Amino acid sequence: MRIRALVIRILQQFYRDKRTVAMMIVAPIFILTMVHLVFNGDGYEPTIGLINPPSNIENAFTNDSTTLYKTEKSALTDLAAGKIDGYLLIGKDLSIMVEGSDPSISKSVLEAVQSALPAGTDVPNMRIDTLYGEEEMSQFDSFGPILLGFFAFFFVFLVAGVSFLRERTSGTLERLFSSPIRRWELVLSYVIGFGLFTMLQSAIIVLFAVYILGMINEGSVFLVLLITLILSLTALTLGILLSTFAKNELQMIQFIPIIVVPQVFFSGLFPLETISRTISWISVVTPLYYAGNAMKDVMIRGKDLTEIGGPILVLLAFSTLFVLINIAALKRHRSI
Repeated sequence: MRIRALVIRILQQFYRDKRTVAMMIVAPIFILTMVHLVFNGDGYEPTIGLINPPSNIENAFTNDSTTLYKTEKSALTDLAAGKIDGYLLIGKDLSIMVEGSDPSISKSVLEAVQSALPAGTDVPNMRIDTLYGEEEMSQFDSFGPILLGFFAFFFVFLVAGVSFLRERTSGTLERLFSSPIRRWELVLSYVIGFGLFTMLQSAIIVLFAVYILGMINEGSVFLVLLITLILSLTALTLGILLSTFAKNELQMIQFIPIIVVPQVFFSGLFPLETISRTISWISVVTPLYYAGNAMKDVMIRGKDLTEIGGPILVLLAFSTLFVLINIAALKRHRSI
């Protein structure tokens, strides 16, 4: 009888918390659907440039992903801008220049070249160069900067959300609301308070990754710190915002598979060209998309602040938007 009573009590708890039941069913279906759309997309087809190629070489490349150039300078400009993944220059040697920031894409360029040239084609010796990174760059060097941003985002989001939630459930928030403090002052205080901690966290993570793990970093370590800090600020404001819509820690954690996990698919770990167009548009509304691009631009491509200003401004815009929504959301607790 005691077992039966306890089982009934547990089932009643699930019945009362319909949000938890829905998340247990919806979240796995949602993530599986995302994985299906990501990994069942088209295979990545590299875009290759040809610089004044002989007719036999030009005829070997017949697909639409080939661009002809008259000078190496124009091809190099497009390569640096991300318009092509690599180019071929026929001289004394057959020279292949790849972008180099993603070893898998560099490999696909080489495979495309090898498969396009039929057996018996008379070509000079082949030389391979990289615009960014190193020829022997590992996969860890390629996706390490993205993981650096993801872990900073994930843990700040979780800690900030749960901490702010406890402030509310413990009655601290209500006691603060009984004072003359305004909503914007309360939100700003929490952002600054948690922000000081995230500065320390960001510094430790970045310095450990670069100087202890030896993660590749062609740019300024201070820029890496800046991007990580701004991303953490975005995660902080988003975590505080979503915590206002949760009643307990479990409901806060339920936001992870819906808000955090999908961003992994658009952070740069997978080429967007291979992701189904049904969901690829989501990338532009995910903070990790901009942070991942900025981190790779600095750590692998060695770009400076002026070249990554766009993604940084977008992340700051996300943070500002979340702060404003936070202030508005606190009206449900008290009107000032």
